[in-house]
Amino acid sequence: MVKFQHFSGNKLFWLNKRIFDISICILLLPLLLIMVIFLPLINYFFNSGSLFFIQDRMGKNCKVFSAIKFRTMVPTQEITRKYDEPIEVSRITSFGKILRKSRIDELPQILNVLKGEMSLIGPRPDYYEHAVEYLKNVKGYRERHIIRPGITGLSQIRLGYAEGLEATAKKVSVDNYYIQNVGYVIETKIIVNTIITIIRGMGK
Repeated sequence: MVKFQHFSGNKLFWLNKRIFDISICILLLPLLLIMVIFLPLINYFFNSGSLFFIQDRMGKNCKVFSAIKFRTMVPTQEITRKYDEPIEVSRITSFGKILRKSRIDELPQILNVLKGEMSLIGPRPDYYEHAVEYLKNVKGYRERHIIRPGITGLSQIRLGYAEGLEATAKKVSVDNYYIQNVGYVIETKIIVNTIITIIRGMGK
């Protein structure tokens, strides 16, 4: 078991982090509203199907919550991909690729942040059914859930999307490093690098 001897219990830091989360999400609400108004029209031609994708994810203390995103893949009745298999890239629509590169697909998760289920910054939450298997097979996986999951985080910046056991193990290592060293400096670096990643993605 991973022991977080240096985990920050600074109440003022976590209070400020929560205030920052709420403040930024409130500022982003008008943008979300604009997307909700205009995306259905675009989806009609390039991404046929429902606007939102809602999926059970593993959150703080390994509890399940429903994460909401803009849909980027061809709809399916059930997920057949196993926890140790790569993402089904062939199901990503042409417009979905644009939403993913620009990270706009993540925007609805500000609602999860406002509800207290997520933070802007933290370990990326996994599909709950897969996460249950990772708990059994990946060292330190349970410990990465002692804080709220995030829309962006250190492992996303360093590793990108991680799927499968080997990639998840690497992601867990980075996430647990973040948890042990969380503070204003590392939060700022993640924000800056996330913005850079989005700008680069939109430029491709």
